[in-house]
Amino acid sequence: MDALQQALSNLREPARLAPTHTAARLEDALRFVGSDLAEVEARLRSWSEKGVAPGTDAARHLLLAGGKRVRPLLVLLAARAFGGVSEAALDLAAVAEMVHTATLLHDDVLDDAAERRGVPVARRVYGNAVSVLAGDLLLVRSLEVAQRADAARFPDLLSTLRALVEGEIIQLRGRTRLDPSEETYFRIVEDKTASLFGWAAAAGARTQGASAQAQEALTRFGRHLGVAFQLVDDVIDYEGQGTGKTLFTDLGEGKITLPLILALRDDPSLLPEVERVRAGDADPMTRIAARVRELGTADRVRARARVETEAALAALATLPASPARDLLAKVAEDLTIRVL
Repeated sequence: MDALQQALSNLREPARLAPTHTAARLEDALRFVGSDLAEVEARLRSWSEKGVAPGTDAARHLLLAGGKRVRPLLVLLAARAFGGVSEAALDLAAVAEMVHTATLLHDDVLDDAAERRGVPVARRVYGNAVSVLAGDLLLVRSLEVAQRADAARFPDLLSTLRALVEGEIIQLRGRTRLDPSEETYFRIVEDKTASLFGWAAAAGARTQGASAQAQEALTRFGRHLGVAFQLVDDVIDYEGQGTGKTLFTDLGEGKITLPLILALRDDPSLLPEVERVRAGDADPMTRIAARVRELGTADRVRARARVETEAALAALATLPASPARDLLAKVAEDLTIRVL
């Protein structure tokens, strides 16, 4: 399966419960940059081989398992919106995916994960230490490539990496002390998800000489899209039957996401059961999930995702009209209605 077919396949899965036009519109975006995406995949394959085994083996294990490639898609479409896709844009699209993959390799160790994208995670195959070091290899390679491709704005990537790490630390801190606050939740989402989305969208336009105002608009677009994307993903954890994602994964890992935060506010009696799950007792999970659905908190989270999507589209509307801008809008609309 080539790069475009793999990305299309992975985008169809989460769109299964959305309107039938959703997957088709996402396919339009991927096909628009299909040849560019193939170039990005070639870079990912080549660069993941640079280094020492088994670190390189673990990196390839996850990189080549597929993925939706949303972050590279943002880089490529943003570059197309301002003239075309240069070698620098291709490099930065690969950087976006390598950084994302590195965080997943690290996350799977922290979460004691067993499976991702339908295959055993790298830590199960190569061990925790190798999985962490494989993520480090990808981060180092990302820094090398980004400094060469976009030296003037290299500090932007460093700031993004700092946010990713700080978001992970805050989330990890929640493993020992329950913090069901929206403030903490949104700080984690902004740092762990939205920061890289924002960097990716602005980076693509920057390679084509977009103005500072346009880059700022795309940063806002990407950050709002990242928040909406994560909100919907958190709903899928409770209501995403048929999407290919295992239900209650976040709950089982002790992560307090917004559907549960709102449910705890509505029904504080859930708190002892949540604490039991966090202590390793899986028995209360089904009741907690059922109560979340009964309280309708997922609907409220979806409503917030729509607000974030509208904010993303408003930022995008300030850019010059183009087919690539229209496709960015479709990506924003469709990625955030994966479950209705």
